[in-house]
Amino acid sequence: VSAAKITSIIMFLVAAALVSSWLITVAQIPQQMIALLQPFMGSQMLLMIAIMLLVMAVGTAMDMTPTILILTPVLMPVVKAAGIDPVYFGVLFIINNAIGLITPPVGTVLNTVAGVGRIKMDDVTRGMLPFMWAEFAMMFLMVLFPQLVTVPAKWFSN
Repeated sequence: VSAAKITSIIMFLVAAALVSSWLITVAQIPQQMIALLQPFMGSQMLLMIAIMLLVMAVGTAMDMTPTILILTPVLMPVVKAAGIDPVYFGVLFIINNAIGLITPPVGTVLNTVAGVGRIKMDDVTRGMLPFMWAEFAMMFLMVLFPQLVTVPAKWFSN
């Protein structure tokens, strides 16, 4: 019964995200995002920083699956227009969403760990802070040095 509930929730989220992505496309939000981010289009690094800040803000309030399903159709046209490698963007996007899973207020993983371990949320948050800072540092380095992502990706693709 529990698995059926979880599956139905996930399927509902996927259906809602598909409708949202269709509405986003019809409303021409990707084109509006390109216009909004136009000042950053000259520098791929500044654009990636702006996009990562946006994804981080959304990730603190929304779970990973809806974030991916809703923001990907909005951000991919911007990424392509700026000439950013889609694999590079995808890796940073997923890392950023993973950070969102451990970031309050939603912090799905934090809530799960606190519930399963019967630990106060404050204790869980304090325990994970060093790991969160390490993830921030890793993502920051990947934004500064895209080769950290693109070179190994090229090694594996050949």
